[in-house]
Amino acid sequence: MAKFELKLPKMGESVAEATITSWLKEVGDTIELDEAVLEIATDKVDSEVPSEVDGILIEKLFNVDDIVQVGQTIAIIETEGENSIDNIQSTTAEVEKQEVAVEQVEQTIVVAKETVAPVSSKEDRFYSPLVKNIAKQEGISQNELDAIIGSGKNGRVTKNDVLNYIDNRGSTKKEVASISETKKPITKAETQQKTAPTSVVASGEDEIIEMTRMGKLIAHHMVESTQTSAHVQSFIEADVTKIWNWRKKVKDGFMKREGENLTFTPIFMEAIAKALRDFPMMNISIQGDKIIKKKNINLGMAAALGDGNLIVPVIKNADQLNLVGMTKQVNDLANRARLNQLKPDDIQGGTYTVTNVGTFGSIMGTPIINQPQVGILALGAIRKVPAVIETPEGDFIGIRYKMFLSHSYDHRVVNGALGGQFVKAVADYLEAWDSNREI
Repeated sequence: MAKFELKLPKMGESVAEATITSWLKEVGDTIELDEAVLEIATDKVDSEVPSEVDGILIEKLFNVDDIVQVGQTIAIIETEGENSIDNIQSTTAEVEKQEVAVEQVEQTIVVAKETVAPVSSKEDRFYSPLVKNIAKQEGISQNELDAIIGSGKNGRVTKNDVLNYIDNRGSTKKEVASISETKKPITKAETQQKTAPTSVVASGEDEIIEMTRMGKLIAHHMVESTQTSAHVQSFIEADVTKIWNWRKKVKDGFMKREGENLTFTPIFMEAIAKALRDFPMMNISIQGDKIIKKKNINLGMAAALGDGNLIVPVIKNADQLNLVGMTKQVNDLANRARLNQLKPDDIQGGTYTVTNVGTFGSIMGTPIINQPQVGILALGAIRKVPAVIETPEGDFIGIRYKMFLSHSYDHRVVNGALGGQFVKAVADYLEAWDSNREI
């Protein structure tokens, strides 16, 4: 018999940890290859962890609600056969990684000790190593940390609780600085009022609704994005009459042949992928003071979850797909998003994001950038409107199908010319649609 260590798999470059939400197998249960063993939740998506071997679960190393780091062993599975050389090499590599991690932690501790006194857990107040590390890096004192209301199990303070406190504390410091600049004397009571967190008072008739875990994460990401990027918008109106008429003509035949519903979304995605190929400096991300120019065009597509929240699954190498392939990718990701069946890899690696606000009846919107990308395009509702049509015989008024494209971009690295030219290119591709195109 041999023992196999089931580890928390890597789930993208920005995901470092996950919370165990439920165990699907108990000690003593037989497990087949690729069978789900447990469910986890990250700050991006909920997912299952499958087994990499056939065997019997003999040990669970973490409990529900525990936070596990990527690469940590979460369970032991007993398998047939002896330990292989690959397992030995894997163990050696893991030890080396742990040694490197220990060195990094030690360096962090040295820096932290120079800036603030260390914080510690108490009998009735436990702090994870991650929370303690964030507190040290941000200069949060023991008294401040003890005052934070925890949202975790049994009131435990989580990473998001600390990050939310840091955001609020930053706002409070700005307020105090503003008061100081006026040189107006303030009382002790006024100071306490300024530093106290703002509370919302609910009357007896109001309904108090607790934000969901996903809702809290989305709120944090939105605030973080607006505080990181200098958001600027460019708008353009596109005439999509040719696309409207063409889709109406071919959608029934497409359904019979491919078994897929041909929506407008894959058509728009194709045009956006072409425009990104024309303007590669829109297909970038920012890391510190460096610009990373992405080789692949991976389009993020905002899709609705079952609870009404939005998530952004990614169409990988979108510029290499034909319209049939694009349609199948769009439909598959949208369907699995509604059923909460997306995997961590489905939402990783996006280089540019598209959101269809027209689905909700909006004619335009000003979307927030999906970090660390530098642009996001909102597709407005298609409307039948009167328009001036230019012909060789003169101008006349006609009925056309039109929509607004709203382009939000990071003005730190994308100037108005590039942002405007890009969205204009998307509109040009849509308006130049071939009405005789075969599919």
